[in-house]
Amino acid sequence: MSHDGAEELVHEHFEISPRFREIMERRIVRLQFDAACDELTLKDLQHPDHIRRHMRLVAAQLEEANRMKRFLENSRTRVPLTVR
Repeated sequence: MSHDGAEELVHEHFEISPRFREIMERRIVRLQFDAACDELTLKDLQHPDHIRRHMRLVAAQLEEANRMKRFLENSRTRVPLTVR
């Protein structure tokens, strides 16, 4: 099977803890917030190489947030055991 860098269409489903889901969700929000702030910073940059690097940073932050969202979409949250 050849790989051309595209994401495989294999959908694995994971069971994760509620705490792990919450940590991932907070990280997604932080990445999106940082990307938005970094995007606003672009207007103040002058040097073309600096602008290009900063744009790559924003793209990487958003891609990581999207990758984490896809992981959560394919995950089930484990129901915590209740102690009686």
